[in-house]
Amino acid sequence: MSRWAQYALLAGGALTLAWVCLYAVMDPPGTPLMLIRRVQGVPARGWAPVPLDRIAPALQRAVIGAEDSRFCSHHGVDWGAVDAALDEDEDGHTLRGASTISQQTAKNAFLWPGRTWLRKGMEFGFTELIELIWGKRRILEMYLNIVEWGDGLYGAEAAAQAYFGVSAGALTPSQAAALAAVLPSPRKWNARHPGPYVARRIGILEQRAAIVARDGLDACVRR
Repeated sequence: MSRWAQYALLAGGALTLAWVCLYAVMDPPGTPLMLIRRVQGVPARGWAPVPLDRIAPALQRAVIGAEDSRFCSHHGVDWGAVDAALDEDEDGHTLRGASTISQQTAKNAFLWPGRTWLRKGMEFGFTELIELIWGKRRILEMYLNIVEWGDGLYGAEAAAQAYFGVSAGALTPSQAAALAAVLPSPRKWNARHPGPYVARRIGILEQRAAIVARDGLDACVRR
């Protein structure tokens, strides 16, 4: 490897580290997905990041129950789930599923949508950095503030206002479960007017959120 290539790698690593450290203490001005959607003609609606303490614990628990029940016990990547996804990946070209909340946060904050091995590898790198530098509370806070909940709808505050007319801190357990239920397909499903399938998911996620509270599966984000 040439000296200039080494310098480029070092500079890239330093910039990446600085980027992650910056987002540890400040909210991003936007995300790659927001930029892509804006280019497609879908601007962000009412995006307003809020501290984790202003997001209802019911939503935090519902999202943990829905997306990553081992959030507090893994170190960013759930390797058991990754192994299972690899076993199901018959053609060997894409990696499907297995993403933890930490991985989804890394992807949403720093990377573009996609399922290529290159993007997945970069996602692993960013995931390890945010686990090391941010910690679990900041990871969940960032996730809840930038995740997509509908066309042009990002973050818990905007979603709570749009769907239920309340702040993110005032969500009821059933409203929180409804928001968590649409995360797999936020541009197709509606939290306020769920169809039969989503309605069943809401009921299941209310139960999962109760289990998260009962078993302390959200202990890493509680003060």
